[in-house]
Amino acid sequence: MSKAGDKIEIRNVISPGHVVRVDKAKYTAMRDALLAVLPAKAPGLTVADAKASVLPLLPEALFPGGEKAGWWLKAAQLDLEAQGIVRREPTKPLRLHRA
Repeated sequence: MSKAGDKIEIRNVISPGHVVRVDKAKYTAMRDALLAVLPAKAPGLTVADAKASVLPLLPEALFPGGEKAGWWLKAAQLDLEAQGIVRREPTKPLRLHRA
């Protein structure tokens, strides 16, 4: 596990070129959980369904009671989209799947 203070740079598909440094352990835990639950093909999961699916996979020490999981889910989603690992379907509500 990362030591306290370890950071990782993430990107945002909506703001190309914008880089943010975030806690590496929390990002990695959320990224791994999100990739574990997202299907490989469309139509994928809604963001609400993805959040419900990742919560049991997150370490309690990093996300006590699921605290801040929504923010970290969105951060991981947007970074993975920027990397081309996750794709969104143009539906309402938004649906996600692995690329």
